[in-house]
Amino acid sequence: MFRKRYRQQIPELNTTSTADISFMLLIFFLVTSSMDTDKGLMRQMAPPPQEHEQPMDINKSLVMRVTLDAKDQLTCDDKAVTLDELGEAVTALASVNRTGHVISVQADANTSYEAYFKMQNTIVSAYQALREQYAQQHYGKHYQRCTSEERQTINDYYPQRISENMEEGGRP
Repeated sequence: MFRKRYRQQIPELNTTSTADISFMLLIFFLVTSSMDTDKGLMRQMAPPPQEHEQPMDINKSLVMRVTLDAKDQLTCDDKAVTLDELGEAVTALASVNRTGHVISVQADANTSYEAYFKMQNTIVSAYQALREQYAQQHYGKHYQRCTSEERQTINDYYPQRISENMEEGGRP
């Protein structure tokens, strides 16, 4: 007699939940991983003047002109300075005349970003040092540990008064 030949079947894997598991793993890793975020310069534009407000006159002796040329040479009031000297000058100006001073920053269009940000960081560091000193003297703690009201008081006492002038076709 003839024997029936049985075709041997290969067992298949059940893959119905594979897509669900992959999707859940993807979501898990997206939620638990940290992503680096770049931080920019923290600047807040001055509010537009009200209709009844007159433009404020600024004494030219209280304006510090900081410039960066195309060769990344830093000058402060037309004198070549280093970053440390710039920080000391900003600290001196801001501590002597807290609310009446202005730091006018101007950079050439061909200035490198590295030099520009080093200059900006030096200026901001000078203000941070003054604010830290004020917090230590008046509150007995670091500026970062102060409450939001205390920080606002300190920021009002030592406001950052920076004016950035743009050159045509350049960056600030």
